[in-house]
Amino acid sequence: MSLKGKRIILGVTGSIAAYKSAFLTRLLIKEGAEVQIIMSASALDFITPLTLSTLSKRPVLHQFQKDETGEWNNHVDLGLWADLILVAPISANTLAKFANGICDNLLTAVYLSAKCPVMVAPAMDLDMYQHPSVQKNIQTLSNFGNHILEAESGELASGLSGQGRMMEPEHILDELFKFFQKKNDFLGKKVLITMGPTQEAIDPVRYISNHSSGKMGYALAESFKNRGADVYVVSGPVSIPIEKEKFQWVDVKSAQEMYDAAKSFHTDCDYAVFTAAVADYGPAEVAPEKIKKNDSQMSIQLKKNVDIAQSLGANKSLNQIHVGFALETENESENAQAKLKKKNFDLIVLNSMKEKGAGFRLDTNKVTIFTNKAEKIESPLAPKTEIAEFILDEIKKLELWEEA
Repeated sequence: MSLKGKRIILGVTGSIAAYKSAFLTRLLIKEGAEVQIIMSASALDFITPLTLSTLSKRPVLHQFQKDETGEWNNHVDLGLWADLILVAPISANTLAKFANGICDNLLTAVYLSAKCPVMVAPAMDLDMYQHPSVQKNIQTLSNFGNHILEAESGELASGLSGQGRMMEPEHILDELFKFFQKKNDFLGKKVLITMGPTQEAIDPVRYISNHSSGKMGYALAESFKNRGADVYVVSGPVSIPIEKEKFQWVDVKSAQEMYDAAKSFHTDCDYAVFTAAVADYGPAEVAPEKIKKNDSQMSIQLKKNVDIAQSLGANKSLNQIHVGFALETENESENAQAKLKKKNFDLIVLNSMKEKGAGFRLDTNKVTIFTNKAEKIESPLAPKTEIAEFILDEIKKLELWEEA
């Protein structure tokens, strides 16, 4: 595989590892990439723009205004031009700026306005790298969906030895190959995703619901989109930041509304992913006016809601893949595997409320995947953006296995 035709912005910041950016640039150009280098002001103390412009065959940018003509370097256009922003090395200072939205130079402006994926390769002394504030900023960028190329271990400029070395250029190149290979592995596929909670009305004011935030479902929608799929999202009420315009998006409230919308998309989809926390029961009757507080007790008659995954699973075609989610508090594995069979899933993702850092409303998750091939795969605790990629990789493996 090559990087022919890929447009890469290479950000270089103030680190002794900046000399490696020359080797990295040479590798990227050799593989056919178009490379536009943007340097921070402090990076100029470590490597010259002349070196990098010669290797990249483009003028190196480091300020908003071009020196020769006074013309403006448009950070928005740069962000739209790129297929990927790679910052290698990224210093603790720039990490903090990215994580906190500080925009005081061209590189940070391009980062904040970019629509493309972002990779960062930290480089600093081991004590700096281990500091809680730096680790928090790395975690924040990961939560944003940025790809972290973890620092490698070895001898550092300080004379100490440990983790903090920028990932070697050859290893970064391998990560880029893997990234762009994944980039279109769902190209042309149609994906249905249900996400968020449902709300079952009691009266015009009150409803029955749950604590689902929709974060896992949205992370999956983003991952499928980034890997080339056409994504249809049917979402219950959520309050997380979302970009609906990127998807075929339908907002619903009740389980019945979610079923009706999902059913309308289902036949044409290659994959159906049921992440929504659908209320199992809803009020048998909805009061037309707000129920007044009269007695010390009140009873509400409930009726069973439609089981969206099971109903659509009963009509699944041979070329469709269905993915379910199970949130359990006891007998987790047994209950999840029972749902796998009952609802005709090809793969089910088990969340356990007993796992610290996993579950509703959190930015992290830890899952166990069961497949209809009797496989069991466990993920580490990681941001939901990374868990989404983990799940997509397993879906792709299952698809390839079935095709074989």
